[in-house]
Amino acid sequence: MTNAMDEVRRFLKKDDLPGAVRSLRPHAETTPIAELAKAARALADAAGFKDLAGAAKAAAKRPGEPQTLYDFGYACVERGIAFLAVAPLREALRLLPDSRALRAELVSALEDENRHDEVVELLSGRGAALPAWPETYLLVHHTLLAGDLDTAARIGRALPAPEDPQWADAHDRQTRRLHRTDRARRARSAAGHADPLGRTDLRGWHYGLTGGLLGTLSPYGWDAGMTGRFAYLGDTHETCRHGLARLALALEAAGRRPSTVSLLPGRSDRILGLAAARVLGLPSVPYEPSRTDTLVVAYDLNAVDPDLVRTLHARADGQILAEHATRWTNPPAVSADFSTLLCQFVVPPWKEDPRPEEEIARDIARADAAADQGDGMTPPDPDEDFRAFASAVRDGWLTGPRDHVASPGPVPSSRFA
Repeated sequence: MTNAMDEVRRFLKKDDLPGAVRSLRPHAETTPIAELAKAARALADAAGFKDLAGAAKAAAKRPGEPQTLYDFGYACVERGIAFLAVAPLREALRLLPDSRALRAELVSALEDENRHDEVVELLSGRGAALPAWPETYLLVHHTLLAGDLDTAARIGRALPAPEDPQWADAHDRQTRRLHRTDRARRARSAAGHADPLGRTDLRGWHYGLTGGLLGTLSPYGWDAGMTGRFAYLGDTHETCRHGLARLALALEAAGRRPSTVSLLPGRSDRILGLAAARVLGLPSVPYEPSRTDTLVVAYDLNAVDPDLVRTLHARADGQILAEHATRWTNPPAVSADFSTLLCQFVVPPWKEDPRPEEEIARDIARADAAADQGDGMTPPDPDEDFRAFASAVRDGWLTGPRDHVASPGPVPSSRFA
């Protein structure tokens, strides 16, 4: 019995399925595939995933067959454990190096793990033999997410428009991202940023990839690997108020003055929306998808009803979507036009506060809007720098649909379990 199986069984005996899954990650690409498949089958049996259990059983018995390896890898990706798919799919592709289906599934597994550099290596290795659609499109996509804007732009310019209409939206989306990232880099360079669209320019990359403005950078843990993102955030009225101040700066810099604040139905959304209306001096109204010239305020879009979120993908004329806490490890289905901050997990400051929404909103509007000084290790993020960036990209802001961006991009951050 392998170490991998030992650990999986130890966690399963405690009915800790998430722990069992996590225990396999360090072994996923070093354990023999037959043994890995046995461990995956134990997980699948515990979870009741018959498709994965069957595919893992076959791979354990016949680890040298490309089809069984493909089926095993595919099931892992479908069940949200893509890290277990990489080794069997790599082996299958080694056996059948010209298989587009195998290569596509391996790309999917690596993409789910945000291993963009490895996707670039895999696809670029085909050279001139790489088809334009979707493979070269994916090469551009992952080259950009890996942080190499120059190469992504060069390959992207040579990519012909797709003949198949199913790829038309993807082509348009990629064109917008390449344009935004180029615009962001020029804006950061003109402002004298020390690392324009480099590995520490979280705000620049956030705009380039999502089209949204990132209002603030976390003042904690910069040198510990967070690079401007929060992990766990115990939110405060002051943080919310500072975010609303940065939102007001963004609107001013872009020359935008919505006529109303639209309130989403969730309690946290209504509290923050009412506070925004007070700060901005605007009337508040219930959210309607077709309402124009309005600011829609969300606290955490992942907590909003999915059917309602879908109505925010295509913007109404003059509609602006602001989100306070954007989950960088689980990005929302739509990208907000403005995000106060990026976090992994957030606890609202009013979680245990039963008072009426209006009272809490009033407290937020009255709170200190100054930035948290943090641990003193984060580079300065003054209002002037944020205002200058928002002004520099104003022509490209609030254009196009609010596309979902699954990857956190090339700026590294630590994750907690």
